[in-house]
Amino acid sequence: MKFKATEQILKIIGNKNHIRNFGVIAHVDHGKTTMSDSLLASSGIISPSVAGQALALDSMKLEQDRQMTIVQANVTLLYEKNGEEYVINMIDTPGHIDFTGRVTRSLRAIDGAVVVSDSVEGIMTQTETVTRQALDERVRPVLYINKIDRLIKELRLTPDKMQEWLLEIISNFNRLIEIYAEPEYKEEWKVSIQNGSVSFGSAKDKWGFNADVMKEKGISFKDVFAAYSEGGDVKQLAEKAPLYDAVLGMVVKHHPPPDVAQKYRIPRIWKGDLDSDIGKALLNCDDNGPAIMMIVNMTVDPAAGPVAIGRLFSGKIKDGDRVHIIDTKREGRIQSVNFFMGNQREMVGELAAGNIPALLGLEHARAGQTLSTVAGIHTFEGIQYVSEPVVQIAVEPKHPKDLPKLVEALNRLTIEDPNLVVKINEESGETVIAGMGVLHLEIATALIADAKVEIVTSQPLINYRETIRSSAGPIMTKSPNRHNKIFMKVEPLDEKVAEMIRNGTLNEYKDKKEVQKILREVGWEGDDAKRVMRFDPRGNVIVDGTKGVQFIQESSDSILSGFEDAMKEGPLAREQVRGCKFTFHHFVPHEDPAHRGLSQLGPASRRACMGVMCLAQPVLLEPTLGIEVRVPQDLIGDVAGVISGKRGKVLNMEQKGIVSIVTGEIPASETFDLSEVMRGQTAGKAMWNTHFKAWTPIPNSILPTIIAEIRKRKGLAPEPPTAEEFIDKE
Repeated sequence: MKFKATEQILKIIGNKNHIRNFGVIAHVDHGKTTMSDSLLASSGIISPSVAGQALALDSMKLEQDRQMTIVQANVTLLYEKNGEEYVINMIDTPGHIDFTGRVTRSLRAIDGAVVVSDSVEGIMTQTETVTRQALDERVRPVLYINKIDRLIKELRLTPDKMQEWLLEIISNFNRLIEIYAEPEYKEEWKVSIQNGSVSFGSAKDKWGFNADVMKEKGISFKDVFAAYSEGGDVKQLAEKAPLYDAVLGMVVKHHPPPDVAQKYRIPRIWKGDLDSDIGKALLNCDDNGPAIMMIVNMTVDPAAGPVAIGRLFSGKIKDGDRVHIIDTKREGRIQSVNFFMGNQREMVGELAAGNIPALLGLEHARAGQTLSTVAGIHTFEGIQYVSEPVVQIAVEPKHPKDLPKLVEALNRLTIEDPNLVVKINEESGETVIAGMGVLHLEIATALIADAKVEIVTSQPLINYRETIRSSAGPIMTKSPNRHNKIFMKVEPLDEKVAEMIRNGTLNEYKDKKEVQKILREVGWEGDDAKRVMRFDPRGNVIVDGTKGVQFIQESSDSILSGFEDAMKEGPLAREQVRGCKFTFHHFVPHEDPAHRGLSQLGPASRRACMGVMCLAQPVLLEPTLGIEVRVPQDLIGDVAGVISGKRGKVLNMEQKGIVSIVTGEIPASETFDLSEVMRGQTAGKAMWNTHFKAWTPIPNSILPTIIAEIRKRKGLAPEPPTAEEFIDKE
């Protein structure tokens, strides 16, 4: 194979039609990284700096130890089809649900996705989650069904039965497209064997084919079957139908070049004026427009500092350019523009729209931000994560002198993974890391250890939420000086509205008329829709229900600060509040502004929110995880026993080949020792993964105990306060 160097690559990408940006997405263990390695080995590109070294995408030691992808890896491939050369930017993403935030960010940079599915297990929960996210970003999927050898070796299917089995997987995948794609893409984006948008193969054995390869090479399912039968030769099959041909052929044929994709993707991910010059530059992927890029991933290079990787949607970006980090109103200067050759970063000096540059020198940049050479432009839509941090641990350095090193390691971690939340408790000095699940936190602590900091960690703790079950109020509270009265009501907020607030569809900066329209469509009264004072991003809202009261305008900031304090720490256990609609019902202010400042109205407003919640049947919510267990059939009963013994329930059991799949749900707080219990019950034969599913009310039977435990941990009195402690009488 003849390897190409940087200059030749840059010539090819001068023609946008010869660029493809795609990602590999899948359920955990379905073989994404093995497939990606196969593509890399055949790419025809080698970075001058790593000639002769192995190019494995799971380059972190931790990934190799755990045999799983944790971070997304960027890699550039070269592929030749019908005498034409294409440069293909590929992002390999993690399959484990705890790292789904990384998948979400990667999708913003790509236009197509190769969805990998295990031939025996078919379409699993995480396959569905990532496909839905891809469709939501208008990223076009194609399907690669992996581990075909399992159908022959384990299920002993004949070639005909094999085809029937595979057609079932394809129709299940198309059902996802039917459910989640927007109307104009439902039919066009469905995959089919006939047009070559489905490939089959075995990544481990390096062969693959689709309809186009079948026609070209004269290969059929019978040949596959023969290769795994007695006397068959799998190596020969890989030589005749190499995997990279099937997968990259599918990418070039079915995934759009960047200038085509941006015409329909930009209206989805950028809500600025599409008729403006900037809007047109973005839609057309115009090299002559201003440089506009969205950062999707940050890494920290020990020698070079933060590296911002993202999609350049317009213009050209070059060494020395000054750019505005639009979200933070800061500026930065690009030290060097880099590009991935194979999976190594090479300095290239300049890149044009439609590519995925890696920029050095932007100290303050973070994933999710918009960079532009023009100030004040509309930012790209925020990235919507499927889950939120539900588990936390406290960490401290084993040796106090290592505190600065710990702070540095945590800083690096949060730059590289925005889904990790690090909080430092000012009073106790305790550092708390919150993540998507136990595995997410294990990886975070292992990365701190990699940075040569010895740490001590607490037991994992669950994050809870508070909400209400009924309506209450109006109640009245007085300010500390007794000169101002605030009246407040509360009711449960419709889940649809709460979700729109959490995902940013409803927020402070949205056009007021648009907000009213959305709220009226979900059944709000006209007055309420017009008089929203604040959307709280946790999924709460406060509405101004006062009539003809003086000084509302100038007092509203103080009243909102009290509302926000109450939403951060509810009355039951000082946990975040969600799903509440407050109405600021009436206000009796003092005439003199000196007597109705923040120090008076803030506490009164907080107490009004707390008091009225205490009357509205407050309840604590716990995170419930979906669980999917793969296990031999004779152990189904044992798995069901483990789940139900942990306050969980089994929702479904199905046979997939020689494996049974048990799906259920289980409270997150019951999963800390799940590994030991499950191993003990199944002699280590069960494999499972969990994913955040919903916030669910804690059963009344254990609610007082859990509230008392949380309050004790936080140094509070064991009993939660009563409404009377907040509410004042006339």
